[in-house]
Parts: sequence; C-alpha cells; structure tokens
Amino acid sequence: MIRDPFERLGLDREVLTVSQLNGRARVLLEDVFSSIWVEGEISNLARPASGHVYFTLKDSGAQVRCALFRNNAARVRQALRDGLAVKVRGKVSLFEGRGDYQLILDTVEPAGDGALRLAFEALKEKLGAEGLFAAERKRALPAHPQRIGIISSPTGAVIRDIISVFRRRAPQVELNLLPTAVQGREAISQIVRAIQKADAQGFDALILARGGGSLEDLWCFNEEAVARAIAACVTPIVSAVGHETDVSISDFVADVRAPTPSAAAELLAPDSSDLQRRLESLQRRLLLRIQNRLMHDRLRLDGLSRRLRHPGERLRQQAQRLDDLDMRLRRAFEQRLNQRRERLARLDTRLAAQHPGRTLALLKQRLDNLAERLPKAMRDTLKDRRQRLQAQVQMLDVVSPLATLGRGYSILLDERGQAIRSAAQTQNGQRLKARLGEGELLVRVEDNHQTPVTLSLLD
Repeated sequence: MIRDPFERLGLDREVLTVSQLNGRARVLLEDVFSSIWVEGEISNLARPASGHVYFTLKDSGAQVRCALFRNNAARVRQALRDGLAVKVRGKVSLFEGRGDYQLILDTVEPAGDGALRLAFEALKEKLGAEGLFAAERKRALPAHPQRIGIISSPTGAVIRDIISVFRRRAPQVELNLLPTAVQGREAISQIVRAIQKADAQGFDALILARGGGSLEDLWCFNEEAVARAIAACVTPIVSAVGHETDVSISDFVADVRAPTPSAAAELLAPDSSDLQRRLESLQRRLLLRIQNRLMHDRLRLDGLSRRLRHPGERLRQQAQRLDDLDMRLRRAFEQRLNQRRERLARLDTRLAAQHPGRTLALLKQRLDNLAERLPKAMRDTLKDRRQRLQAQVQMLDVVSPLATLGRGYSILLDERGQAIRSAAQTQNGQRLKARLGEGELLVRVEDNHQTPVTLSLLD
C-alpha cells in the first residue's frame, strides 16, 4: 500500500523495491503537478493504431515525453506535426514500467492562439465567480421598443443588415447609431464610452454588434473593461459579436446573446404584419367577449326577473313551510317518545329478570340440592376408602414378615435389633434374640463355622 508520498523513509533504513519507488514517484508527481501548462515544439510525433498520440515536447535546452490518449486526441482541432509550436495542458506522471517521466495531456493548442484562449478562460472564470453571468441579473427585452441604440462600426455590412431588418419588420422603430471602432486597442475605450453614453440616453434597448473575424480581431469584446461596462448598463443589451460559432465574454455578460447582428435585429424588431394580425385577432376576441358578456347578462337579468315574486306569495310559501316544519316536529316528537317507551319496557324486563329475590331462590334451591348430595357423597367416599384400606391390609399381610414367621420361620436380631442375614455377621459366643411367630427366644452362637471354637467349661 502506497503511503503519503511526502513521508520520509524511516530511520531504520527502509528499503524500497523498484516498483515501490516508481509508484511513490508517480503519486508525488501527479499530486504536485496535477494540471499545468507547458509551451514547446513538437518532435518525434507518433500515431499508433490505438488512436493515441505520442510526441516529445522540447525547447532549446530540454525535452519531455508527452502522451495524448485517444479520447483527448479527438478533441484537438488543429493538425499536429513535427516542428509545431504548441501549448499543452496536463499532469506530470511516471510510466512505472520503464521509469520514464512524462506528461499526460488533455489539451493541445497552438502557442499563439492558445495564449489568448488562456486569457479568455481566466477572465471568464473570474467574472463568472463574481456573478456577472448569473441568469437572475439578466433583463428582459422590451416587447415593443420605440427607440433602439446600435453600438457598432458605421461602415460595413453589419449596420446595413440591422437597418434592413428593422425597415422590413418594424419601420416605426427609431434607430440611433453610436459609432465606434470594433477592432484594435483603441476600440476598447470607444466601446465603453459608447455603452455609457447610450445607457444615459433612455433607449428601450441596445445592440452591440460586429461581424465575424479571428480571435484576435474580436478580442476587444473579451476585455474586462467592456464586460464590466455591459454589466453596469441598465438598458437591456443584446450582444451580436461575430458569427454563430464565435463566443465572446460580451455574450456571457449581455442580457441576451444573438448568433448574428441580423438575428439581434429580429429579436428587437416586432414584425408589423404579425402585429397587425395579432391586433385583428384581439379585436375579434374582444368583440366576441363583449357579445358573450351581453348575452350572459341578458340571461341573468331574465332569470332574476323570473325569480322576483310578490311579497304575499313569499309569505304564503313561508307559512306553508312553517306548517310543514310543525308537522315534522310533531311526528319526530311522537316517534322519539315511542322509542323511549319501548326502551323503558325492555329495561324493565331486564331488571325483573335480574331481581335479587329470584337469584336468592335459585341459590337456596342449589344449596338444598348440595345438602342432599353431601351425606350420600360422604357415605360413598367412606365406603370407597374402607375398601381400599382392606385391600392394602391384605397386601400388607401378604408381604409382612409376621406371616412368614407364622409358617414356622424365625428372625435373628443382634443386640442393636438389626437382622442377622449371614453367619459372618456373628461371633462365637454372641448372644442373639430369635423372634418367632409367637414369642421370642434368647440364644447363643456356639459355632458360626467362621472361626475356630474354644468353649469355656464353666459356661
């Protein structure tokens, strides 16, 4: 497992394998140089069948290997060749199998155009972070503008195209040109002043327009000063810079982006024929609504007239309703009274069924029955117990040693009253008690045939 690449080797002289060394070096390089730009000249360009691109990037004093894998190589628009000066972006890595230090690329740009694109991306990221591109700060374009300011070059096809569109679609709109340069360093300040001047003149909307060109030609519309002037403009502004594929910082900051100047004019120029058709449609709808409203009010008036009645008739209806309510009340009262009577009768029946006298009579009858059954049960129980006792006595007689003694046998007992079961339990000369079926005898052991016998002549 690879540890922290910045962790120093231990004091006990940790020994790494080559694979561990290259792995740590790769992690360290990719962590420190995760995304960098490098400028140089392409050499040793190779395009294997895999679709990946490999080359060496060099300058006058050094070189480094570069790898552009197929998915990123497909996004590179310009043709790569040996000797081409480029700017590349990627991460520094290490090919562990050979221990070669290399750049893994994701972007390749020509050196000249690439610098402008870097500046473009940096400004775009900065202004975006400030919220200048946020949708909530965009202002809606007026539906029917009367005065429109055009910030563009007074010469060229752009202004003619815009005028042509308004002449065709909305000749009633007043157009005002605020001439300015649209290319070069001097264009930046002129565009900023034109925007500020137009914003102060109370136009309904503004068009910032320029024809197509290279990135360098359109660069004045990617300047921070122009972008902030557009953001500070209170008047809704349409950005129409370049062709449809061209994108500028002005497009992001403006309230609306139009792909071309003509499209910007069409966004702000209401079509007169469409307005005429819409007006006629609204007139027809208004007339229809008026007719429907009159018919509705007429029908409502007729209905109210039919509902309007003489007070006497209204009183008769109320009197009839009062009589009806009185009869309903009487019927409801009688019905409720009958329900209460029926419920009282049911409760009375249930109460009679649960009277204490009846319960006491039932309990007395049960007590009498039990008193009659008790003597018989006692006699039956005593008889049963007597029979069981006799049977047990008979069984005891069968197994009793007294019965055995009655048949002529006897039991020898020692001085402690313990029964003698073998001769080994006795000693010669020992006195024993012999229990017979009737009476007892005292005896002495003359010989138990276990030990030699020596009899005293005096006994």
